[in-house]
Amino acid sequence: MKKLILLTAVLALALSACASATASANQNQSELDQNQQKWQDANISHYRFNVAISCFCIFSQDMPLIIEVQDGTVVSMEYTSGNEIDASSREYFQHFETIDRIFEQLQKDIGGEADEVVVSYNATYGFPEEVKIDYILEATDDEIWLTVSDFEPLQ
Repeated sequence: MKKLILLTAVLALALSACASATASANQNQSELDQNQQKWQDANISHYRFNVAISCFCIFSQDMPLIIEVQDGTVVSMEYTSGNEIDASSREYFQHFETIDRIFEQLQKDIGGEADEVVVSYNATYGFPEEVKIDYILEATDDEIWLTVSDFEPLQ
């Protein structure tokens, strides 16, 4: 009888954790959808922003990047440090080189590519300002942090 009670308690705890994870994912998706709509409604086609990508990566010391975007295309991208961006790093940065691309990546991560995604959004335009992505909760050195700052709409 004790084994049955213990098994029932463990099963209830496991189901509770699954329900909590599902609720959290639904909340993240809802927030993402609302803020992405806010970004689209702002209809900003030309802008500049800084993005700092922190991870266990070789390029982290050169952050942040200064990126200018017009009509969805990167017009310029440079490190604030003045160091040249090599091709392999540029390939990695493509996931975060425009606000729309950041939303696309978050959509994938919240949709199941990551175990945990924590985002805070800009109150005015809806774009992600602070992002933490943990692809495997139990793993070390797989996390990515993004900070979007100095956003400026351009004419």
